Amino acid sequence: MSSVKKVQITFDCAEPERVGRFWCEVLGYVAQPPPAGFGTWDEFEDSRPPAERGSWFACSDPSGVGPRLYFQRVPEGKAAKNRVHIDVRVGTGLVGAERVAALEAECARLIPFGAVRVRLLSDEHDSCLVMQDVEGNEFCLD
Repeated sequence: MSSVKKVQITFDCAEPERVGRFWCEVLGYVAQPPPAGFGTWDEFEDSRPPAERGSWFACSDPSGVGPRLYFQRVPEGKAAKNRVHIDVRVGTGLVGAERVAALEAECARLIPFGAVRVRLLSDEHDSCLVMQDVEGNEFCLD
């Protein structure tokens, strides 16, 4: 039997810190501490060549349970629908109007951080709310 592997979820983006801080707010994650030998992220960034400054950002679940998120700057913009997306599970165990209310409440909390509401997908058995992050990457409140 193989062991369970730790995973990291990587985002290609234009502004790694901006996107990373958005996801910290969504998931309750915290920014990764600065690399060894640096007291602050500003000190670390100042030590790097100008073209490499701000090229990545990382955050993690403070409880150590969830995967690390890594955000890397890429030159190209988002061109099509995501092939992989994050489902933020805020309505687990809820059904009907109670589930939709929980999804809408979380949507309202995330909009001030730059999230965009796309559409509610709902039927009598299940609902999810499709959203976009600050760079247009789709995710669902589920």
